[in-house]
Amino acid sequence: MDDFSKSIRGRVLRPGDDDFAAALQPWNRAVDQSGVRAVVTPEDADDAAAVVRHARLAGLSVAAQAGGHGASAGLNGEILLRTSRLREVRVRPDERIARVEAGALWGEVLQAAAKHGLTGLAGSSPVVSATGFLLGGGLSWYSRKHGFGAGSVRALDVVDADGVRARVTADSDPELFWALRGGGGDFALVTAVEIDLFPAPALYGGRQLWPATQAPAVLDAFRQVTASAPEELTVWFTQIQFPPFPELPAPLRGLAAVAVDLTFLGGEADGRALSAVFDAIPGRILDTRGMLKPDEIGTICNEPTEPGAALMRGHLLTSLDDEVAAAVLGAAGPPLVSVQVRHLGGALSRPSAAPGAFGHLAEPYLMGMLGVVPVPEVADAVRARHAELERLFAPHTTGRKPFTYLSYGEKAGAAFPADALARLRDIKRGRDPHGVFRSNHSVLD
Repeated sequence: MDDFSKSIRGRVLRPGDDDFAAALQPWNRAVDQSGVRAVVTPEDADDAAAVVRHARLAGLSVAAQAGGHGASAGLNGEILLRTSRLREVRVRPDERIARVEAGALWGEVLQAAAKHGLTGLAGSSPVVSATGFLLGGGLSWYSRKHGFGAGSVRALDVVDADGVRARVTADSDPELFWALRGGGGDFALVTAVEIDLFPAPALYGGRQLWPATQAPAVLDAFRQVTASAPEELTVWFTQIQFPPFPELPAPLRGLAAVAVDLTFLGGEADGRALSAVFDAIPGRILDTRGMLKPDEIGTICNEPTEPGAALMRGHLLTSLDDEVAAAVLGAAGPPLVSVQVRHLGGALSRPSAAPGAFGHLAEPYLMGMLGVVPVPEVADAVRARHAELERLFAPHTTGRKPFTYLSYGEKAGAAFPADALARLRDIKRGRDPHGVFRSNHSVLD
């Protein structure tokens, strides 16, 4: 590893170095990555290629992460490659295209695109790596209208398993292009992506919040709205147990509440009309709905922007009938801090015209269950509750879940139909026979 340190310009940290412990920690502090051999932060794509060449010659594996939102346990002896210095975002507004380096965060991409009245297919958090999000498929606020985020990927700059840089498109390498659009990072090291941007002339959205006692009425309204929602409208239902953290506004500390978050690709009058049923529910604590700039979408949910420790499980629901709705209402409460149901459907339910490993989702709803684990002792209680709820909802799920909803310890096979998984495994074996690349969720596990 000493010779390796001299072959790149970026930072190389090993166990025992002063900053090693901090550098190896992922954004989700609940994931233990202490088994890595070194943490390397390359300066550019050439540096990244040098890391891969070293790993190939030394018989090592490389696990690439920007910040580690989707990090999984089990790293042991790998080189952890941080892409955090690869941050350039270049917008070509006339073509409605952005070139995004692997370490750039969605907030940075949206800010650059918004200057030209454009937006990308981003999720709810501005601090997630755009590239990692897209490699995993990427469920966006706009996916009901435009499909998976990975469907917007038109080219990728990669380093292959021999450390050779290449540009991948549907024409230059259709198999690898298909795999990288939603199949994860198991097949090459992606140093940049080119994505389609979309006009954003009008965006309406925000959060409404009620005391938890109104959860049944809010869920009924949610079911009513989502039964006939146009594809421009996306609505999420969330039961929240706010922690008693001092950084929260005093009225929210320890509050049990129910929230509705929404976006509408249109004007305020139509957005309010489509969500008017919620206005009849009394006791509303908060209503932030209004016109938004495209780069303000992260303010809707106001998700944490600082690292923390949490355990999450996700399940695709086949319906939200009375039985399932009752189970959702009963799932909330400690040790979970949130139980969320997202409306899917629309373009997500249709095969894409430009195929990728992301496929499509027949299920109309996605449920996520999150537990914060400020101390390790809480983790066992959260895991037990996750397991209990998984058994309860089993008759109403398909067993499949989006790749970006895989928690650590879960297998990539849960994210793909059998034929797609077999194809991904063939591509992995053919392109990376020596296992140079280690995805958060390897398709071979």
